Amino acid sequence: MPSPVSLPRLSWGSAEAGLRALLIHGLGSNGALMWRYGVALAEAGWRADAVDLRGHGTAPRALDYRLDAYAVDVAAVHPDGAATWDLVIGHSLGGAASVLAAASRPSWTRRLVLVDPAIALTERDREIVRDSQVRAFDDPSPQAVLADHPDWHPQDIELKALSAQQASRWAVEQTSAQNPEWDVVDAALRLQVPTHIIASDPHVYSIFRGKPAESALASHPLIDVSVVPGAGHSPHRDRPEATLRALFSVLA
Repeated sequence: MPSPVSLPRLSWGSAEAGLRALLIHGLGSNGALMWRYGVALAEAGWRADAVDLRGHGTAPRALDYRLDAYAVDVAAVHPDGAATWDLVIGHSLGGAASVLAAASRPSWTRRLVLVDPAIALTERDREIVRDSQVRAFDDPSPQAVLADHPDWHPQDIELKALSAQQASRWAVEQTSAQNPEWDVVDAALRLQVPTHIIASDPHVYSIFRGKPAESALASHPLIDVSVVPGAGHSPHRDRPEATLRALFSVLA
């Protein structure tokens, strides 16, 4: 089993809140980029904690960047004074790590929300992800992010640039290299907690919607799916209002 590293946290909401959520970002990002969820949950009376994954943000660096290693790290993160999260939200890589953690430790969370999760990547997906990361590291400036995403909130532009400056390029490259078969479908099929997938619009780009992983999970009684129209792989940045409506409709 991989050795866990301790992940730094950012928090939104009162430490006395009765509901606790964990927010897990995607490849090449950082915990701060989950701010839309943190702010919205805090305003709804939750306490939300976001982590930086290993090799990302200010988290410790390591040699092991297999999906299992990411999962061991997040499974070791618990709410202060409690053993179980009320909600875990995982985006992309964070979704894959969340699936593995929840499948191995059913008491880790009471509910999962997976945002365009990287359950299983096709070769085309892998090429798109690699190209995106190369461009992000080659020019980690706010101006480059703005050129690619002119409709994003200024804070998302600032934080996306910062995340590329903070992350280990080697760690991100190794996340691809050390996972030659990126597939956590078997773990997803073992999930024992209610799981909602907020998928991106395949007419824009989605890692999950319309892919083999979606078909493989279609019959799972605890998994359902909604789609954010007009959103690419990061719906909370492309279409934040619609993404948050999808989240709170599930929590209701």
